[in-house]
Amino acid sequence: MQKLALASALPECARCPVRSIGICARSGEQELRWLEDAKVHRQHRAGSTLAYPGETLAHVGTIMHGLASLSRVMEDGRSQMIGLLHPGDFLGHPGRQTTPFMVDAITDVELCGFQFKAFDRLLAKAPQLHSRLMEVVQDELDAAREWMLLLGRKSAREKICSFLVYLAYRQSKLRTTDRFPLSPSIIYLQMTREQIADFLALTLETVSRQFSSLARDGVTAPAGRQTLHIPSFRNLLEAAGEDGDGGVIA
Repeated sequence: MQKLALASALPECARCPVRSIGICARSGEQELRWLEDAKVHRQHRAGSTLAYPGETLAHVGTIMHGLASLSRVMEDGRSQMIGLLHPGDFLGHPGRQTTPFMVDAITDVELCGFQFKAFDRLLAKAPQLHSRLMEVVQDELDAAREWMLLLGRKSAREKICSFLVYLAYRQSKLRTTDRFPLSPSIIYLQMTREQIADFLALTLETVSRQFSSLARDGVTAPAGRQTLHIPSFRNLLEAAGEDGDGGVIA
């Protein structure tokens, strides 16, 4: 009944593909109305930059479609991709209008955006929105700690497999939408091997060699352009050095 009321009152929010996983996931009709009044959809082409390091963000918001990268740029021009923004992820942080990262669109990206000051005011009067955003920030911190383990202790093969497990987990949240109609055993990469190498702090040659090795060993199989079939998710977890609960295998 509540879903029917929402669909009638706020049809665009009801149809949103990330409604159940975005920052508005717990918001009731009143908070959604405030968000509806303040939001503006923004489109970014693949290869474009959404934000530069130190730049004042005019808008923050939720990724609705597409994939974006977070990178740190050093003074000598070297850069390192340190994170990805998937559908449902939030661009920006509460109380901070600048970003230390370069944010680039890997694919075409659609953002459900809000002017920074308007969103800050919304947080002050929308407790469910504020609570959900704090949860998102905590999830980001936990993910960063997991990534420290991957970069510091895992082999190249384990890094590639952990990356595939990570993609499978993120994409599983969107299986019910028409934007992600793929089978649970299919992983859509969306990134070039050069981008994957940058993300995992590996060389392109190492990434290519490991993908070939995984295919030979039957851990993965090609399933089309930028898609991989995973015959056994358990085998992928073992190759990543993880167990079924996401922990490291002893």
